[in-house]
Amino acid sequence: MKLHHNVNLQTYHTFNIQESCKWLAIVNSVDELIHLYRSDELKSEPKLVLGRGSNVLFTEPYQGLVIINRLSGIHHTEDSHHHFLHVAGGEDWPQLVEWCTEHQLAGLENLALIPGCAGSAPIQNIGAYGVEFKDVCQYVDYLCLESFSIKRLSVSECQFGYRDSIFKHNLYNKAIIVAVGIMLSKSWVPTLSYGPLQTLPTDCSASDIYHAVCNIRKEKLPDPKLAGNAGSFFKNPVISLEHFHQLKSQFPSISAYPTDDGMKVAAGWLIDHAGLKGYRIGDAQVHDRQALVIVNMGRATAEDIIQLAGKIRHDIFNMFGIELEHEVRFMGAADEVKLTTLLLGNEK
Repeated sequence: MKLHHNVNLQTYHTFNIQESCKWLAIVNSVDELIHLYRSDELKSEPKLVLGRGSNVLFTEPYQGLVIINRLSGIHHTEDSHHHFLHVAGGEDWPQLVEWCTEHQLAGLENLALIPGCAGSAPIQNIGAYGVEFKDVCQYVDYLCLESFSIKRLSVSECQFGYRDSIFKHNLYNKAIIVAVGIMLSKSWVPTLSYGPLQTLPTDCSASDIYHAVCNIRKEKLPDPKLAGNAGSFFKNPVISLEHFHQLKSQFPSISAYPTDDGMKVAAGWLIDHAGLKGYRIGDAQVHDRQALVIVNMGRATAEDIIQLAGKIRHDIFNMFGIELEHEVRFMGAADEVKLTTLLLGNEK
């Protein structure tokens, strides 16, 4: 393992913006992770673990150590009822879903082409088309940064919520996910209740769903290799039934789905109907086919993206009375920051 100094992070995060870090290391084992965290030379340095960098925006040069997680390996076992996968944290998530489809292991197909690595999936509790990571999770293994031992959490202990988990709260900056356990039922039933998948026949195969999801995502979402982006920029907000009915009377075509806490509104619909699709600040643009995505049109700066995200939040609140919460993580010089904090700082 080699420690690199003053590295351009452009190729290590999918927004593809030129930003630097003080130190960078690529790790292939848990022992290498432990070595970095125990290093006297690096002890006082802020540290950030990245998988594919698919959900982060660096807002300024990172004055610490960026650790690229490349832990690899997929171990498959089964019993009469389930397939079990033990997946190392650095495995690429889209490749994992493709591997499962090719090996006729059904259950992950709705989560096809979500960018990132396996170790990032529990943090966000990634989800798409009616399936979330928590639905297939058996356990999560993490490196405890206090004891430097590997600990395991059951799915219930992970405290999964909508794009949320214990890793954003009690274990924030205290854990590095090194592996996930996935359990897939052999009594598979397709999940077709969400969006365009409703048009598929009820007797379709997991492969049919996989290819449908891939086609939908490729048609609607920009390829980060061609136009830098971090996928869905904002979370779909959950509002009260009363608020929803008020909006429904004013905007009959509003897109929303019932949840335990009210109605989950499609953030992309809100942004589109606020007339922001294609809106541009500098080289940052609301994608012209999927309003939930902000893209780097070539030479966007972090400030371009921050200002565009602020414009979106402002207009959505003024039109619908809904405060959008960003799904993308904003990384400052030493730690994570909120968009609202960045926008307040710009006003001073």
